[in-house]
Amino acid sequence: MKFLPLIWMNVWRRRIRTIFTLLSLFVAFMLFGILMAIRAAFSLGVDIAGLDRLVLINKVTLILPLPISYQARLQRTPGVEVATHQTWFNGSYQKPANVLSTIAVEPGPHLQIYPEYRLLPEETRAWLADRQGAIAGRDLAERYGWKVGDRIPLLSPIWRPKEPWEFNLVGIYDAKDGVDKTQFFFRYDYLDENRRAELRGVVGWYVVKIADAAQAVALGRTVDEMFANSGAETKTTTEKGFVESFAKQIGDIGAIMIAISSTVLFMFGLVAASTMAQSVRERTNELAVLKTLGFTGGRILALVLSESLFIVFLGGGLGLAVARMFVQRGDPTGGLLPVFILPPRDIATGIALMLLMGLLAGVAPAMGAMRLSITDALRRN
Repeated sequence: MKFLPLIWMNVWRRRIRTIFTLLSLFVAFMLFGILMAIRAAFSLGVDIAGLDRLVLINKVTLILPLPISYQARLQRTPGVEVATHQTWFNGSYQKPANVLSTIAVEPGPHLQIYPEYRLLPEETRAWLADRQGAIAGRDLAERYGWKVGDRIPLLSPIWRPKEPWEFNLVGIYDAKDGVDKTQFFFRYDYLDENRRAELRGVVGWYVVKIADAAQAVALGRTVDEMFANSGAETKTTTEKGFVESFAKQIGDIGAIMIAISSTVLFMFGLVAASTMAQSVRERTNELAVLKTLGFTGGRILALVLSESLFIVFLGGGLGLAVARMFVQRGDPTGGLLPVFILPPRDIATGIALMLLMGLLAGVAPAMGAMRLSITDALRRN
């Protein structure tokens, strides 16, 4: 008697029960995959944020600007490789509801600090040469059908211009999975010359690339002391810490997603355990016959555990695969969650959970079957 056909036959002995168990596991792991994708979206940038990049904001609040004169002092600070700045534009396209992630930057230093943004050499040269030049992420360009050479008009409730805000799309940047490709970057010098005179000479925040990530905390203290007692004191942290604190302003989404998925998996894990226990009870006489034919206790244990693992991996694997297919279709929120992926580590976690669930669901029935007495089992009806 072959081992695998025996497992297959036992699994499908009660087809309706097996099908409903598979559906339960399918739903559980499909929800797990989608929830983990949402968790990854809300923690956007945390995993890729650089420990060797510092972010300086106004000590009072991120909303208040910093003087552009700080840049020269930062660049002269020992341990600093590149110091640049960014300014939030809050631009919208075509109508106020279409708010984009628009940031004014210095093209050269920006691309130097963020090598994860991949731009063609000719597009980089065009951006450096065009004062009204801008680059957009591939996902953003695809959403609105933009292509290089387009003229992009934007509105901004923050910055009232001397002339309407219009940009030349000179490049479309790409990046690996997990990097936000929905941002719109344009030149700070264009922002500064086209906004009202009383608002010139200030920036939103500074980003500093440092030579040694191990010195990030000490260098951050040095920078804050440098601008202490000034008209705009600073608060410095690593970029990773900055992104984490920004994400937590809307709540610990990661903990909520994990709590929900854990509850769902636990409930449907009980369903799988109940199915296995009932299956073994119904086959008591058959298991006794197998022992009579020479099956050892270890083989009986392996048989029952294999059935449990087969059911969990079939139902759970299909659910995780469907969740990954759903996630690959892109952000279902129309841009509210720009990076919508199922990280490989969460796929690996799902597979590990299937293994754990299969073992836990089958271990008690398997141990009972292994210890089964042949004479007692054959006496049962």
